[in-house]
Amino acid sequence: MLEKTNLLGAIVAVAFYVSAILVFIFRLLGQPRFGHWIGYFEFLLSVPMIYLLVKAPQLERPALYYIQIGLMLAWLIVEALLDYILKIDFRQVRWLVISYVVLFFAGTGGMLGVARNAGRGWTISAIILFLVMAILTFVQRAVTGM
Repeated sequence: MLEKTNLLGAIVAVAFYVSAILVFIFRLLGQPRFGHWIGYFEFLLSVPMIYLLVKAPQLERPALYYIQIGLMLAWLIVEALLDYILKIDFRQVRWLVISYVVLFFAGTGGMLGVARNAGRGWTISAIILFLVMAILTFVQRAVTGM
């Protein structure tokens, strides 16, 4: 059970990084609507994250594990509220953008720790994808302002 749960966490982390990379690429290509649809996939990733939290006590996970997944879920909630439900154009308000980006990197960075539980291969893959995602985050912001 532990190995399967660790694998699920790694798959979720890697899937999120790949989806975020695609969002940023589509924005750079001038096709943000495709990125918007990818966001729905990212919201679906909350289901296995919640499962991981439910199983965490049974697997005696440390408090940091809850924080790592909790931050990712918090970002998904903020994303849903700002971009999908309330549709607030917050990216022009500096303090909101900074808060949003800090929460994004706290959540995605925490998922590195979740992926690490599945072993070295998953850790290396997650780190590489995280770094690509991080670079694209700032490149697409500089190019598109989004």
